[in-house]
Amino acid sequence: MSRSQRLVGYLLPIALATLFLVLSQASAQKPKPTTVDATPTLTLTTDTPVVTACSGAVQLVKLNAVATCPPGYLVKYRWSTSTGRISGDGPTVIWDLSGVAPGMYKASIDIDTSGNGNDCQAFTATTVIVKACPPVIQPSCPNVEITCPSIIAIDEPLTFSAKVSGGFPVVTPIYNWSLSAGSIIDGQGTSSIRVDTTGLAGQTIKATLSMGGHPLDCSASCAISIPIPPAKCRKFDEFPDISRNDEKARLENFGVDLQNDPTATAYVVVYGGRRSARPDDVQKRHAGILDYLVNSRGIDARRIVTVVGGARDDMMVELWTCPQGAKPPNP
Repeated sequence: MSRSQRLVGYLLPIALATLFLVLSQASAQKPKPTTVDATPTLTLTTDTPVVTACSGAVQLVKLNAVATCPPGYLVKYRWSTSTGRISGDGPTVIWDLSGVAPGMYKASIDIDTSGNGNDCQAFTATTVIVKACPPVIQPSCPNVEITCPSIIAIDEPLTFSAKVSGGFPVVTPIYNWSLSAGSIIDGQGTSSIRVDTTGLAGQTIKATLSMGGHPLDCSASCAISIPIPPAKCRKFDEFPDISRNDEKARLENFGVDLQNDPTATAYVVVYGGRRSARPDDVQKRHAGILDYLVNSRGIDARRIVTVVGGARDDMMVELWTCPQGAKPPNP
C-alpha cells in the first residue's frame, strides 16, 4: 500500500465524522412548526339594560358583540332573542322591544370561525328588563272650601275666607277673588277678603275664588243674600190747628203721595190740645181730613187709618204713609 492510500484511509473517518456533526447541528437549528390556538373569545354588552313599556318611550336596545380570534379567521354572527326584533347581522345590532310586555328577556349570539382548516365556536347572552310603565297621575284641583259670613248686617262689610288643601301638582296657591256685586276692600291675593256691601240690601253677593298655578280651572264659590231692611212708616207732614184752607193744601200733597204708591196705608194721628180742648175736637178733625182725602182726592177710605194720639198743650196733626208690612206709628 502506498503512502497516499494510507493517508486517505486515515482521513476518511475524520471527514465522515465531521459531516455527520454538521448535519446534526443543521437539523437541530431547523424551526419547528407552531400550533395556533383558534378558540375565540366573545363578550356581549348592551347600552340600555332597562327600558319601559310606555307609549312613546324609546324601546330600542343596542347590542355589541366583541369577538377576539387569530388573524385570518372569518367570524360569522348568528343572533337570536326570546322576543322582539333584531335589526342587523354583524357584531352590532339593534334589538327592538316595542310593544313587549313587562318582563326580563334574553338576547343571544353564537359565532363560529373558519380559517387554516380549523373551525371554532363561541356563545354568550345578555338580558334586558322591560319595566311596566308607571301610572300616569292626572292633574287634579285642590279642595277649596269657602266660608261665607254667618252674620250679615245691612251696609256692613262682610268677610269671605277660603281653606285650600291637596291637589296635583303641588303648587304655591295663587288666590284670585271675584264678586258678583260689591267691591273688595282688602285681601285680594290672600285666603280671606273683606267686601263692601253699601247699598246692596236685597241683593245676592257671590264670591268666587279661582286658584291660579294649576293646569286646570280650579274654582269654588259661595253666595249670600243681603237682607232687605224692614219697611218703615214715614211721617209725611205735621201741623197744628190751622185754617181749613191751609189744611186742604197740606192734604192735597198728602193725597198725591198716596196716589203715587197705591199699596201704602195712610195714618192720620190727631193729638188733642189741653188749652182749647173740646170733647169732639179730635173726632171732627179726623172727619174733615178723611172727607177731603176720600171725596176730593179719591183715596180709598180703606187705606186710611185714623188714630187718636195723646194729649198735648195744643192740637197737632201727623200724616204718615206706611208701606206694606211696616209697623204702624205708635203715637
